[in-house]
Amino acid sequence: MEIKKKLEELVKFMEENDLCELEIEEEGRKIKLKKYTPTISGINLSQEKKEIASSEITSQKETEKENLIEMKSPMVGTFYRAPSPGAKPFVEEGDIINPGDVVCIIEAMKLMNEIKAEVKGEIVKILVENGEPVEFGQPLFLIRPLP
Repeated sequence: MEIKKKLEELVKFMEENDLCELEIEEEGRKIKLKKYTPTISGINLSQEKKEIASSEITSQKETEKENLIEMKSPMVGTFYRAPSPGAKPFVEEGDIINPGDVVCIIEAMKLMNEIKAEVKGEIVKILVENGEPVEFGQPLFLIRPLP
């Protein structure tokens, strides 16, 4: 009975924190939980998911055509464009960035993580709204590389 309650708490924790996978090891026991999510190629995708997948494919083709780089999120968290509410955003569309420039903050587990540019380039498009949750690997910016 104790194990069942522990599993229920872990599943609730995963749902509250929007986790897809959780692995815990304690007292010689290892518990690994994974949330099932249908893949893009799945037959039972909702119309909304189909539209999102279609727009992502179109967006990817446009990015490749224009030779743009996607700057992706290195972690799961909340995206912030500025260092504090009401402050000027780190970058705007059209800004030129250099390696090491802070372009945004991602808050994860109450820690503010500065995300820095890795390339010199022009911010062509900001893909995420301020305060929006982001996933690991989610594109944040489209950047046109500069020499």
